[in-house]
Amino acid sequence: MARLYEYELGKASDILMRDMFAVKSGETVVITADTESDERVVNAAARSAFAFGAKPMVIWLPAAQGVGKAADPMLPVDALAGALCKADAWVEFNNKWLLYSTPFEIAMKENERLRYLCLVGMDADLMIRTIGRVDKKRLAEFLHRVADMTGSARTMKITTPAGCDLEFELEPKHKLSCDDGSADVPGMHMLAGQICFIPKLKSINGTLVFDGALMPPCGLLKEPVVLKVEKGRVTDINGGSQAQEFKAWLESFDDPNMFRLAHGCYGFNPGAKLTGNILEDERVWGCTEWGLGYLSPIDAPPEGIDAKSHTDGICLNSSVWLDGEMIMDKGKVVHRELKAMADEIQK
Repeated sequence: MARLYEYELGKASDILMRDMFAVKSGETVVITADTESDERVVNAAARSAFAFGAKPMVIWLPAAQGVGKAADPMLPVDALAGALCKADAWVEFNNKWLLYSTPFEIAMKENERLRYLCLVGMDADLMIRTIGRVDKKRLAEFLHRVADMTGSARTMKITTPAGCDLEFELEPKHKLSCDDGSADVPGMHMLAGQICFIPKLKSINGTLVFDGALMPPCGLLKEPVVLKVEKGRVTDINGGSQAQEFKAWLESFDDPNMFRLAHGCYGFNPGAKLTGNILEDERVWGCTEWGLGYLSPIDAPPEGIDAKSHTDGICLNSSVWLDGEMIMDKGKVVHRELKAMADEIQK
């Protein structure tokens, strides 16, 4: 008797290994997971890698009590880094993610051929909805067209029904990344459905309202968190208990840079829904996402933002204007060229 979604999960994991990683015969594919990960996803990915001629190596770890470098004390740092430094491809399913941990940084620095794909917290349902049932080629074409339009624009405005109203200038010297789901070249890759832009940071002014999720520290939001933004810095936070929780969390770092906006993103994965898993929440169709705190100097030269931590919040049903031209209205793509592409993806 087939288990729930067993066939669909097999298709999704084949897409992962064949179309996203483009695994080749003889390659070593490392799959990492922790004791909070979905075993079905891990095993399906390993089976697909093996079926396409690769050599899968599954590494199970205890779920750490923190993420990134905060996970280091619970990790076999040297052994894990050693395995990753010899791999051709690495897919991370850990719920307590290794992204930006010491083993991650060692592997990305020393293994020039490594293809890393961040699928943290991935479970069977999420994998089927955001990978298995998505037209990867059409979605990639759409994402890159939006990215090109954004990269060539000078100004941007974003509003939402919840009261978000931000205006700012775009900075061509800053990194603009497009997560189209491909992980076939060396480097760091993400789940398809997000485009990240970094404005001229001091040009951001207005009201930022998170009404989807805010992680850390709040998770799913029960009520909006309203932030006043002046010259790229949060100067006031209002709302209910979660707004106060967020304010206290930011203040706990005793770091003024934690109140600075670091980046914005579009969310465009047709299978994503708001669940409290930030990997998925950031890709809910028609949302925008904003990060506060740390920003790498590589992404925003020359200084980035030297902050002690980072947080991401979701603004649902966003309206977006590029150089005064509306491309999205309350989460729906309305730009003529983009709308035709979006309609095909969302069929």
